[in-house]
Parts: sequence; C-alpha cells; structure tokens
Amino acid sequence: MGTALVKSPSIDPRHACFRLEIRESGIHRRGVYACERIPAHRKVIEYTGERISRRETKRRGDGLVTYLFTLDNYWTIDGAVGGSGAEIINHSCEPNLYASIVKGHILYMSRRLILPQEELTIDYRFDDDVGKVRCRCGARTCRGTINL
Repeated sequence: MGTALVKSPSIDPRHACFRLEIRESGIHRRGVYACERIPAHRKVIEYTGERISRRETKRRGDGLVTYLFTLDNYWTIDGAVGGSGAEIINHSCEPNLYASIVKGHILYMSRRLILPQEELTIDYRFDDDVGKVRCRCGARTCRGTINL
C-alpha cells in the first residue's frame, strides 16, 4: 500500500530560497513554478520529508503516486510526510533543476537561469528495476520514459 497523495501541498518557506508557488501543470497534476528570477547554480529548495528505511521504502513504493527520494543505500525521504513542496516538482527529460546530496540533505539546484512563471522540473532518473513510467514532459529530447 503506497502513500496517499499530498492533499494540500504547499511550499514551506523555511526550505525554499526563492518565492515559489504550486499550480496546475501541463506535465502532471500540479507543479511548482518560480515567482521570481532564479539565477543559475543556486539552491532553490530542499527536498524534505520523513526519513524511512529501505524496508519501509519498499512497502510505501507500491502506490501509483509516491513522493520517495533515495538519499543513500539505507535511507529514503518520503516527501508525502512533512514535505517542503519540492515533492510536487515534476519530471522533465530537459530539467531546469538537479539534485545535490550534501551532508544528508537533498538540495534542488538551478541548472540555468529560471524565469518567473516557469515550471520547475527535475530528471527523476528512475532505475530500470522500477516499472517503466511513461514521460509526458514534452521536451524536445524526451526519452519517452521517466526511467533511465
């Protein structure tokens, strides 16, 4: 049984370095959008949530929609429980963010200048051991699947 959808997602300003908002997305359900210019190579938001073990990750990972981010060989962060809003950021094969793990924290960093009203995206890079998930990002270089 997987984690339920985040019912009222919001951006936690304690973990966001720029003004961001959640709105309807053309990629999937809702997405996170920049409300101001975000320079290249800057921390945008930290991915937060409940820290869970691999065993619990397997249990929660069976749902249709999950908010799980692997931190290391043992820990996973479940953004559905205590998430910062970063869990709502959608996948793209041409993302404007990348993840950087620093001292046990998952930081979403800007790849390039991000303009106001632009949707924030990250490459989820699902492993092959995860069932194939169709991609709907619409990027010119879309690989057709969220998996690598």
